[in-house]
Amino acid sequence: MSIIELVYSPVFIAGLFFIVAFVYSSVGLGGGSSYTALMAILRFNAMAIPMISLSLNLLVTSIGSFNFIRNRHVRWRLIAPFLITSIPMSYLGGSLQLPKTVFYWLLFVSLLFVVARIYLWRETSLQLNLSTRGKLVVSLVAGSVLGLIAGIVGIGGGIYLVPLIIILGLGKGQQAAACGAIFVWLNSAAGLASRLQYNAIDLGGYIPLIIAVILGGWLGSYLGSTRFSARKMEKILGLIILVALAFLGRKLLFS
Repeated sequence: MSIIELVYSPVFIAGLFFIVAFVYSSVGLGGGSSYTALMAILRFNAMAIPMISLSLNLLVTSIGSFNFIRNRHVRWRLIAPFLITSIPMSYLGGSLQLPKTVFYWLLFVSLLFVVARIYLWRETSLQLNLSTRGKLVVSLVAGSVLGLIAGIVGIGGGIYLVPLIIILGLGKGQQAAACGAIFVWLNSAAGLASRLQYNAIDLGGYIPLIIAVILGGWLGSYLGSTRFSARKMEKILGLIILVALAFLGRKLLFS
């Protein structure tokens, strides 16, 4: 078997998705950004990518939400304002049909921002001294922006929310991860519901990927909610995104 045949084999691809689900779920995320990047690199149908990614996000964050809720890391008052504005905006974003090139560039910039936050912005807490009303306004505005991006790109938006909660000092690592899992689940559902009005998807051909992300999501979220350090897992997550950026950048510039 040649290297190309190995890379495109269902077993190898499923293994990649397992790793992504494991690492992302350990910090309360679904993996949508990397699923989307992987599928773009592997030349999946551009129209189907957001729908597949959102579906896998739903599976992983359903498990993650259960594990983080069970271990009592969820603060409903913290996440509620983000959800109020993000869900309708995610639905709106899912209804937008962007040209393939625009979609890929938006994905690339989104991933670049996340990597910069992980590796370049080491100080993860800002002393903004926001009032209760100020925190509410920031949460509502951030929720709407993150929801729109999530719906357009086909990710859950948690990859932005989790560091934002920590940066603003609204919650600690596992609390942020728990909020991220629930945020991703609900926004993925909204974005997918919007897209299903215009396009249908048959997930029967993606069973190996579904099994892989379920197993990776369960193991990662269990260890993330009980044992793993969120910061260490963030750095591993950054490495995965860097690899995806390299391949996606090559695709954008030379194909």
